[in-house]
Amino acid sequence: MRTRGAILLATVVTGLGLGFTVANIGFGDYAELNRMFTFQDPRMLLSFGGAVVIIACVFALLRIRRTPGRVHAGVIPGAVLFGTGWAISGGCPAIPVVQVAGGYLPALVTIAGVVVGIRLCRWSNGRYFHLDRGSCGL
Repeated sequence: MRTRGAILLATVVTGLGLGFTVANIGFGDYAELNRMFTFQDPRMLLSFGGAVVIIACVFALLRIRRTPGRVHAGVIPGAVLFGTGWAISGGCPAIPVVQVAGGYLPALVTIAGVVVGIRLCRWSNGRYFHLDRGSCGL
């Protein structure tokens, strides 16, 4: 059985490795992300494609399968909002942390936007929509 300390250590090491990799391949650079989203430089898209291939292989090796069933009602609008926000701000929720660590302080605005967006989602869902939160824990 794994101890909490071992799991924490593995999580920290993995997170540091991911942060190092993300910063070094340019995912923390707004200009690089802009070139990706405007299809001026395919390098970042190829990085994404490589990541998808790697995780697909890992899932196959571990025999992880998606359970068949309905797609949650919030997946499509959530994906559209996520992609739009990423294209505008130059970062998904993790990238602004990398940007701030690299000295790009305007990323604090993106982090604040993520926090406000989460709060608005919780409030509007509780008051108006009452959507099943599924496994995302909103």
